[in-house]
Amino acid sequence: MVPERRLIGVTNLADKFTAMDKRIALGLDLGGSSLKAVAMTADGEILHQLNRPFDITIPMDWSEKVKEAVIDLNQFLAVPSAVIGLAAPGLVAANTRAIAYMPGRLEGLENFDWTEFLNAPQPIPVLNDAQAALLGEVRSGAAQGETNVILLTLGTGVGGAAMVDGHLLRGAIGRAGHLGHVSLSANLPLNTTNCPGGLEYEIGNYSIGQRSEGRFLNTHDLVKAYEAGDPFAAKVWLHSIECLARAVTSFINILDPETVLIGGGIAGAGRSLFDPLETALRPIEWAAGGHRVGIKPARLGEFAGAIGAAWNALHSS
Repeated sequence: MVPERRLIGVTNLADKFTAMDKRIALGLDLGGSSLKAVAMTADGEILHQLNRPFDITIPMDWSEKVKEAVIDLNQFLAVPSAVIGLAAPGLVAANTRAIAYMPGRLEGLENFDWTEFLNAPQPIPVLNDAQAALLGEVRSGAAQGETNVILLTLGTGVGGAAMVDGHLLRGAIGRAGHLGHVSLSANLPLNTTNCPGGLEYEIGNYSIGQRSEGRFLNTHDLVKAYEAGDPFAAKVWLHSIECLARAVTSFINILDPETVLIGGGIAGAGRSLFDPLETALRPIEWAAGGHRVGIKPARLGEFAGAIGAAWNALHSS
């Protein structure tokens, strides 16, 4: 289990809270197998954070872990949190109080009303997890202060979110920003959104066995072989990077961002990802007037979604 961390050294948080006259928000990010949570002041100071795994084989265990985390964070604070925000995978309901559509994962999540479940005094706003991560990065992370940003999270699949002119894009039913589902080829398998040959297939960890003809079980091993000079690994990895570059240049043309942030586990490849991505992207980028979009690693790591959920709660109330 990941240890919980106390991030400030004060003996009486209640006195600190009163003296500073700050609201405190709890941000909760419900992932596929664990919950990330933070207690955060209105100016972005992280007071406490925790990581709680849950058992996907136990029905609704994820909901109990959320309830326990809220109780534990409030006990740590010694004062009631002013607001709570939550992030989770899926499409958010029109009233922003629940996830409306998330088939195949976290059974019971769809239309689960968090405000009612946690008996919260104020409505708990819900964000898609990738949208929350982007909001966290814009408020406190690698894109702080920027208003036109896209985020790609490269992991088992490919998550995404977009902010245009300071507004998180959500769309008519919440699908906006699902950048991993852009179609790059008509001749590859359909993904979960019925999209043929999506970016998610071309670089997501879930398809590495198919893309590497069974030679690699995960992207980490593929990149390690690439760094060691394996020509087959180089062919597979650089093809994935080229697909990523084609997708990114398309996003640039459609959304006109200042910055493209890349996070997720695969972003841990560092220069083995970012250097060839620059090489592949720059010749095909529309650099109008010589302007080049910044390509940056996301900064906040696994707590980005929780931080974004807290920010969302502070600005929704």
